[in-house]
Amino acid sequence: MAQWIHDKDPRSPEITRLLQGVPKCPGVCLFIDITDSTWIKYHEPFTRWGQKLNNTFNFISLLNDFPDNIVKGIGDEIMLYIPEGELHRKTTFRTCFALLEEIYATLDNIKNFPVDGLFLPCKVAIHYCTEVYNITFLEGYNDYYGKDVDLSARLMSKAKPYRIVLSEKFFQKVQEDIAAEKISPEHGCLKFVTEKYIEDFKGVPRPVEYRIIQV
Repeated sequence: MAQWIHDKDPRSPEITRLLQGVPKCPGVCLFIDITDSTWIKYHEPFTRWGQKLNNTFNFISLLNDFPDNIVKGIGDEIMLYIPEGELHRKTTFRTCFALLEEIYATLDNIKNFPVDGLFLPCKVAIHYCTEVYNITFLEGYNDYYGKDVDLSARLMSKAKPYRIVLSEKFFQKVQEDIAAEKISPEHGCLKFVTEKYIEDFKGVPRPVEYRIIQV
């Protein structure tokens, strides 16, 4: 559970000592956003768009496999954070490559579902984080803060329906996984990954490297 950071003294030396003792928590940060969800609220009755949201959330299997790693939801966007140690202990998706394959399969199934009108399109950003801390400023809530969480959110600005934006750091972890498992570099969804993009993002002092997989 997150370390609760709380002291009413704005210059508290105890807070400084507490923060100095908080370890980094490397892991995978995902943002999953259901697109077109605002538009349909103006064009379809509540009973219809509510059902579509229900169907889409239920179809995203990662939400069922990692229920304890859902950190927050903002509107129709969900943030998950999976610490590296927890990922390796899972019985289903235990590597970055397995996560990527599952995300791709989910978007592909939603896009190509044989019955129209049941689901809404989704977009995803995913980043392997090293500069993250498991802290919260609200008692009883689990949360994560750090510049890599902010960067993960920035990557969502490049996401579009049925698109996965993956940071180069996450892609390198995927490369390590397939090398360890002796998997072809073009296996599964990897054959659709783009070349590396380099771009500046607001608030990030250095150019960011990322790739895209369009489903």
